[in-house]
Amino acid sequence: MPEGVLSVHALPAGHHDGPWDHIFVPPGTKERLLSTAILTMRHGRRLATLPGLPHGLVVLAGPPGTGKTTLARGLAQAAARELAPLGATTYVEIDPHAFPSEMLGASQRAVTRLMTDTIPELAARRPHTVVLIDEVESLAVRRSTASFETNPVDVHRATDALLAGIDSVATDHPGVLFVTTTNFPSAIDEAFLSRADLVLHLTLPDAATIVAIVRASFRELAALWPELRPLADDKFLHGEISSRCTGWDGRRVRKIVLAALAQRLEVARNPALLTAEDVLSAVDSHS
Repeated sequence: MPEGVLSVHALPAGHHDGPWDHIFVPPGTKERLLSTAILTMRHGRRLATLPGLPHGLVVLAGPPGTGKTTLARGLAQAAARELAPLGATTYVEIDPHAFPSEMLGASQRAVTRLMTDTIPELAARRPHTVVLIDEVESLAVRRSTASFETNPVDVHRATDALLAGIDSVATDHPGVLFVTTTNFPSAIDEAFLSRADLVLHLTLPDAATIVAIVRASFRELAALWPELRPLADDKFLHGEISSRCTGWDGRRVRKIVLAALAQRLEVARNPALLTAEDVLSAVDSHS
């Protein structure tokens, strides 16, 4: 793999199905994301002639456990399925932690190679390209508050290289979509955020969303052990769990089913014996 590239896949692919349907977000969120992706990936070349050209940049911001990375991966597959009649999609995951270096200028050179060589080369393989950068604040450091305990010159240069690269890809390869995630939007450089076509703030799930997560989790479990179907249909139980999980992130809520299965040894041996009491006990023990 080229420096900084974690993986490269061709989409759509059956083994990438799942995340888009299994992540629960407020109504309209997925449609807005998919619409932004399709607009850029399908019409980016035409739109590039406009004065306010799209940069093909989406930022998903929010606390840990709100599904940012899952949503980003699901978006790549959903967009690829939508655009499949026009050609396949190259999906690239970038490791932002592969770039920092103690050598002055090394980060800048590595980011420049990524944006001017690696991404264009990958984008040339297929008609559409999605690039995921998790924890993008590691690359697009807010220069106005960069700590002098690190190398402030290199921080500035690396961020400059990323911004120049985003501009270059938008001009020379319109249709490439960068999807980035961050737990700390306040740590991201202002110039990077200003280039974003969409900054989407994800929040902790509300009561209705927690109910939906719980119901889906039980349905998935009942598909493996049909005896548990009553738990999947127990609206009172779902509401009770939701009321006890206020303020939890989605990942933590999903873990409840696993925790409940491990409450008693006999249930671990035979999950079909799981009861509502096991689930509520697991919630309380993890509160």
